[in-house]
Amino acid sequence: MFGKRKDDVFKQLKALLEPFGITRYYTDDWGTYERRLDADKHEVGKRNTQKIERKNLNLRTWIKCLARKTICFSKSELMHDTVIGLLINKVEFGINIFT
Repeated sequence: MFGKRKDDVFKQLKALLEPFGITRYYTDDWGTYERRLDADKHEVGKRNTQKIERKNLNLRTWIKCLARKTICFSKSELMHDTVIGLLINKVEFGINIFT
């Protein structure tokens, strides 16, 4: 979800996450989290976010070629979505379609 750190953007993000059945939230100290998340399901701090941030860094590194104007670059949004989807399937679920 992209946008400024406002309550309505967080509501959109939370709606996108609902189908995944997330039961715990580990966040920074942004006020909307306290207002919009149950205290028993929410923890503020970096202790549990390091793995998430590392995974985000890896994903950004692996797909950075999508933002470059190289021979491999595609202007097709469908192609970008496909590549990102394949990468997420490989990283998150261990599904490798290239074997």
